[in-house]
Amino acid sequence: MNGLRRNASRGFTLIELMMTVAIVGVLASVALPMAELAVQRNKEQELRSALREIRGAIDAYVQAKEDGRIQGEKGSQVLSGYPPSLQVLVDGVADAQNPDGKSKIYFLRRIPRDPFVTDPSVTDEDTWGKRSYASGADNPEPGEDVFDVYSTSTDIGLNGIAYRKW
Repeated sequence: MNGLRRNASRGFTLIELMMTVAIVGVLASVALPMAELAVQRNKEQELRSALREIRGAIDAYVQAKEDGRIQGEKGSQVLSGYPPSLQVLVDGVADAQNPDGKSKIYFLRRIPRDPFVTDPSVTDEDTWGKRSYASGADNPEPGEDVFDVYSTSTDIGLNGIAYRKW
């Protein structure tokens, strides 16, 4: 008889199960904001990397133009020395110093996406705001060339600065 009672008391009581569920709930409520913060930090790192990559390619284009490796396009009104679009950095431009005229200079393999633009129907180039050379820094506007790029997100970064100001 005594052996039957020992077997019956081996399960969990309702109170023990409720306490376990409560503890798991508290741990989950602490972990969720930390996970969201990690996702935002990851997106911010992707944004920094993409901006650095595009801006480096724009600078390399300008340097190639100053070195005489890129000649002005026929019929082009762009006199600033900056690329007319981001796509030009991917498509490449003819190398003016190569005698055969067939080789190109490439500045980007692909245009990185703004990580804060989630709409898949928007092209990679259109995820970025573009500032022309003639545009002011306070109110950037597109124009005949691409002097700089910025995020089109209206969100504020973890550092308190809007992503479009990075």
